[in-house]
Amino acid sequence: MQRKKIAILTLVAAACSPAFAQTEIQWWHSMSGQLGEWVNGLAKGFNDSQKEFKVVPVFKGTYPESFAAAIAAFRAGNAPHVLQVFEVGTASMMASKGAIVPVDQVMKTAGQKFDSSVYVPAVSGYYTAPNGQMLSFPFNSSTTVLHYNKDAFKAAGLNPEAPPKTWPELTLAAAKLKASGHKCPFTTAWQSWTQLESFSAWHNVEFATKRNGFNGLDTRLNITTPLHVRHIENLANMAQQGLFVYRGRNNSADAAFQSGECAMYTGSSAAYGGIKRNLKAQAGISTLPYYPDVPGAPQNTVIGGASLWAMSGKKPDEYKGVALFYKYLSEPQIQAKSHQETGYLPITTAAFEMTEKSGFYKTNPGTDVSVTQMIRKTTDKSRGIRLGNFVQIRTILDEELEQVWAGKKSPKQGLEDAKKRSDVELEKFEKANKG
Repeated sequence: MQRKKIAILTLVAAACSPAFAQTEIQWWHSMSGQLGEWVNGLAKGFNDSQKEFKVVPVFKGTYPESFAAAIAAFRAGNAPHVLQVFEVGTASMMASKGAIVPVDQVMKTAGQKFDSSVYVPAVSGYYTAPNGQMLSFPFNSSTTVLHYNKDAFKAAGLNPEAPPKTWPELTLAAAKLKASGHKCPFTTAWQSWTQLESFSAWHNVEFATKRNGFNGLDTRLNITTPLHVRHIENLANMAQQGLFVYRGRNNSADAAFQSGECAMYTGSSAAYGGIKRNLKAQAGISTLPYYPDVPGAPQNTVIGGASLWAMSGKKPDEYKGVALFYKYLSEPQIQAKSHQETGYLPITTAAFEMTEKSGFYKTNPGTDVSVTQMIRKTTDKSRGIRLGNFVQIRTILDEELEQVWAGKKSPKQGLEDAKKRSDVELEKFEKANKG
């Protein structure tokens, strides 16, 4: 009896020993609502696929909020293992020497094969250093598209299968929507991203010098050209006529469209899941509008969304868990499912091909718009935008554009002031990271 009791106690002790304990991987993110459910589902899928590691997703607020929280946590010595950082924080993360561990190093240390060529070039290239080293793991990559309410189009006498492709066409469509009684014909989310950053790449012009920051820290904004002024003037005129209704910063316009309040809006391709779930009408997706008289337009839009950064100072065994999680996220079936559910881009060529072969794009018209916009051949003006202190610059652009929409500044003055203030931030970043 005594031997039996000892054997039972031995088994219990063994089960409770560290050898059987899971290693937790803290993952800080900024996904809420339907996208938050998606993130939790990915973590659960990985956790269920093996028993050694447990990824714990933690919502840390909006992108700027989680970014600030991570900086504070790193300084305090308790940063998460994995941090989701939006694309405007990329240059700052790249400059944070000692704070991050490059994705290829994480994979190599864990004994996992890593081939950056399997990722869509337009996506992986943005997170790759000049020396060719991929620094962060592409996760939720998106781009700018035009979402429109097909039912509202029908009510206004517009063809729901022929959305506006150019800005003149969009203005005319907005006028017809207003005449039919629509109080918010057009709005926009992420106004700096859609109306200045992607707008520039789509028209194959610079948003900032030095190839939009890719070729040096001594970059400055280039948003006071006649084309940029012309576009903001057109939007300001639309605002005065009630054709463009500003609904706030970041992705505030998502809710305005999903509720049916606004009939058209430029925003993220990743709004697809929320629109499908919440809009009580048929929705369509089209390309970002362009000016047909601009040579080279349309070109390609720029990347949005975020990537995953492995933070430094963790144990080798913990990095093994991070590497296995990255490997899991890269599996074609996982990637294809995420792309189809959310509207984010497939980050691997295999996931794109799998989605295409499944017939998803044919049965869900418009869902391939983001992909085709991003896989066009890029130029030195359209590869992407990588600026230091980009979070602060986005805030400046929001402030100045809001002054324009309110009629308190002319479009030219607003853009000039935005450039002047933003260039100060760029100069600060350059001085802080020289050497």
